[in-house]
Amino acid sequence: MRIAAGVEYDGSNFSGWQRQHQRRTVQQSLEQAITRVADHAVNVVAAGRTDTGVHATGQVVHFDSDAMRTSHQWVRGINTALPDDVSLLWVKPVTDQFHARFSAVSRSYRYILLNRQEPSALFRARAGWDHRVLDVRAMRDAGITLLGIQDFSSFRAAGCQARSPVRHLQQLRIGCCGHWIWFDMVANAFLQHMVRNIVGTLIAVGAGDVSVPWVKEVLAARDRRRAGPSASPHGLYLTNIIYPQLYDLPSNGNAVEYW
Repeated sequence: MRIAAGVEYDGSNFSGWQRQHQRRTVQQSLEQAITRVADHAVNVVAAGRTDTGVHATGQVVHFDSDAMRTSHQWVRGINTALPDDVSLLWVKPVTDQFHARFSAVSRSYRYILLNRQEPSALFRARAGWDHRVLDVRAMRDAGITLLGIQDFSSFRAAGCQARSPVRHLQQLRIGCCGHWIWFDMVANAFLQHMVRNIVGTLIAVGAGDVSVPWVKEVLAARDRRRAGPSASPHGLYLTNIIYPQLYDLPSNGNAVEYW
């Protein structure tokens, strides 16, 4: 039986999602917990691999098991075996055709930024920080340039292994309240470091280091060296994965959304 599951985690003390030798990862922690409940070795596949320090409120995974467990038994048993910084939100049996990564229609990320002169003692591992006064309107104007089907070579990591740099950025919204600014992005898929590189570039616009039209030039250059610095991983959250309605999965958008 194939089972889909929603996962939330604090990435502060993990070396990213993917299993690594002698490194603490989310995948390894989850596989160990599920294996304990299933009574056999389990491999977990995720909708997206998050980097070191990146969090998730709406990661989706799948695994295969012949163990007969109710949804309640899976969730309760796995959460009991998981460390405190990972939580299973839901599980649901799916067909063998379902694949957490390849069946996904779109992915959503939120980047949270503390914008004040003083750093935070409480949110240092859960939010980015910039001490400069940022112009949110200018960042919004610059962000419009990035919407649509584009070649995002200027915003991909040097080690990105994606075959194509073309992605469809369907939504880029920037909200603010008090000292907090957040960037919400939805795309069919994201390149490695794409969200953080876009945020870092927009912050450069907000700080007045560069002009709004400069972002369009960066996009057209298809050269990572032309873009702004990558924003800290601590402010990045994988918030939701959307699948075709035929799978009838719970919407992580209805789960607890922080900030």
